[in-house]
Amino acid sequence: MAIGLAVVLIRYVYDVLHHGTNTYQRLRVNLGRVILLGLEILIVGDIIRSILVDTSVQSVLVLGLIVVIRTVLSFALEVEISGSWPWQQHRTTEDRLDAA
Repeated sequence: MAIGLAVVLIRYVYDVLHHGTNTYQRLRVNLGRVILLGLEILIVGDIIRSILVDTSVQSVLVLGLIVVIRTVLSFALEVEISGSWPWQQHRTTEDRLDAA
């Protein structure tokens, strides 16, 4: 995540210097994508750790709770990035194309 953050910030500085318009929105989207990728990697790491290290019922329940929490966070972040519910993205894209 730290490398992704550095890349996003470098790109933001480049965009501000060369384009200057709509750079903040691109920064928000790119940061959101980096955070989503980090959450997905953490979920996979937790699944692998629970399978290889500790296979008790309590470990599986804790893993389930962690996955649910991170999935809700990912869902909320995706809604914040795109500005619409995931099942409405196709319809919103069509509306934008019709308006143009």
